[in-house]
Amino acid sequence: MRARCDDQRPHTLWLRERHGNVAAGPHHLHIDRVMALEWLALILGAAVIGTAILWLARRRLRRAALHALHDFRTRLARYKLQERRFVKAALEIDPAITAAVHEHMALHELPEAAVRRTVNAYVDEIVPHFNVLSYYKLGYNLAKIFVNLLYKVSVDYQDERALAAIPRNDVVVYLMNHRSNADYVVVAYVLARGVHVSYAVGEWARAWPLEYVFKSFGAYFIRRRFREPLYHAVLERYIHLITRNGVTQGIFPEGGLTRDGRLRPPKLGLLDYICRTLLDPEFTRDVWFVPVAINYDRVLEDRSLIRELTDERDRPGRLAQLFTVVSYLASNTVRLLTGRLQRYGRAAVNFGTPLSLRAWLQTAPEGVLAWPKERRLPELEKLAREMVTRIGAILPVTPVPLAAAALLSFDQTVIPRTAVLERMDELRDRLHGVNGKVVRGGAGIGDIWDRAWRMLRMRRLVVAEGDSLVVLPRGRPLLEYYANSIAHLVPIRGPRRPFHKAHEVESDLPRLKKREER
Repeated sequence: MRARCDDQRPHTLWLRERHGNVAAGPHHLHIDRVMALEWLALILGAAVIGTAILWLARRRLRRAALHALHDFRTRLARYKLQERRFVKAALEIDPAITAAVHEHMALHELPEAAVRRTVNAYVDEIVPHFNVLSYYKLGYNLAKIFVNLLYKVSVDYQDERALAAIPRNDVVVYLMNHRSNADYVVVAYVLARGVHVSYAVGEWARAWPLEYVFKSFGAYFIRRRFREPLYHAVLERYIHLITRNGVTQGIFPEGGLTRDGRLRPPKLGLLDYICRTLLDPEFTRDVWFVPVAINYDRVLEDRSLIRELTDERDRPGRLAQLFTVVSYLASNTVRLLTGRLQRYGRAAVNFGTPLSLRAWLQTAPEGVLAWPKERRLPELEKLAREMVTRIGAILPVTPVPLAAAALLSFDQTVIPRTAVLERMDELRDRLHGVNGKVVRGGAGIGDIWDRAWRMLRMRRLVVAEGDSLVVLPRGRPLLEYYANSIAHLVPIRGPRRPFHKAHEVESDLPRLKKREER
């Protein structure tokens, strides 16, 4: 009995001590210390092992990133790999931003802490967090799948000699016309094996999860039509920072998507910020502007873009737009799974002759970049229009725009097919005469028409009636949208009509309204 009680005593004491009924003796305090040391050793061991695993994982990711850069042979500025906190720190102490903060405080009678919080919010919004693996492993492969599922992508022209002559240490900025939100993906996919482009992206991409995706790809966000001086001071200094450090950028000088298919007049904000980087005496590099021209046989959002031009009251709301996108993705997923998904024709990209900013400044008035903004911008507009002209000169002429221009030149609904082919051949000759970049320009005109016809028929823009083609009323504005993309190269004009057939011209056909530039 005594032995049994002695055996149970430690267990009883442990229970009492656990519930606080008795005080622990020296022996049990020693046991507690041992157990605490054991737990501490376990925690330290787990921390060491975890740190080692994280170090090995980080090292492996770093090696994978270096392998990706080597495989793609990418021209990547070292500054792109700079941690985001260092970029933010550089902007926080920037004298120009500090001066803008004090001006904002005086104008709005706000404390400095509140204005600094606003600046920090702008910096968080603008500055990306570029990730090599995200861009080259995830982004590139997704772009490859997306682009090749929808289009046949080609680079039909590039001024290779002039592009190769750009000094390696100079800064390159790609200036592109803006036809579709797919432009970002198409150009990045084409340039991936050579250079990484940091895009200026509008507010449309700030929706979750696109914001995190674009930032991991190195894109920086801009607010269009946001006039607050403090915000523009932060944006300008960020662009100065990345330009000084050699980051390759991609911007759309038109400032937004074209609604009627034509090239839009240039906007000068970002171009002005980039040019004024040369005011920094420590910046000794040159900046090269490379014109990039993009055109499609089908723009994904074409109907939405022209809707406000045909009937402003028919513009869909956000929920309707979301439903349209979801239904589009769902229907195309079903077509893909059932093997009925067809490509949307050609997506063509051309690269023209670059322009040296320092060379241009030699022809501009002396000290133009230091002039006040009101006096400086008219001079910079000449530079912007020169670049837009270069973009227009190399704009790819794909089959659908060529066929659309031929169909519309008759100003009739019913047109003989042979007449359309003759007109396409005539337009192609005129394009060759102005050095236009016709995609597959050496192919037979019948082959080019067949490629265009497949898309026109699929979109229900034109139907065949015997040997004639009938332009459907609802499809005519869309044809005009595509024809406008090459209208600056070959103005659409019809044949000379005999006086006794003037009644065949239909004057009440639907027209695409001209959009007034704001």
